[in-house]
Amino acid sequence: MSYIDGFVIAVPAASKQKFIDHAKLGNAVFIDLGATRILECWGDDVPDGKLTDFRRAVQAKDDETVVFSWIEWPDKATRDAAHAKMADWMKNPEKADPRMDPSKNPMPFDGKRMIFGGFAPVFAIEAKKS
Repeated sequence: MSYIDGFVIAVPAASKQKFIDHAKLGNAVFIDLGATRILECWGDDVPDGKLTDFRRAVQAKDDETVVFSWIEWPDKATRDAAHAKMADWMKNPEKADPRMDPSKNPMPFDGKRMIFGGFAPVFAIEAKKS
């Protein structure tokens, strides 16, 4: 069964296009490493909660938009191999894919406020295609 990496970040609203450009370049690396699908979702209806919410989770400021993203992998082994490759790149930047070079593809958001995790699907349902 597939495996999902999920992410929530706060991106300055004025940097929407920079974010899209950054994601297109960087996400191509994940596809090359075996990801089967990636979605980047710009917050449109993200309400404030009474106890917790997406905005608080990433300490979003008034001028920031919450982005919810996920990467779908065919399985956890493929995802783990991709993560190992990226960890190796961090230790050996000269081996890194240039699309991941922060000087060439800088993150247009504060990566320290990103929340992320890996998830094993337990149930899936899809609409039938006509």
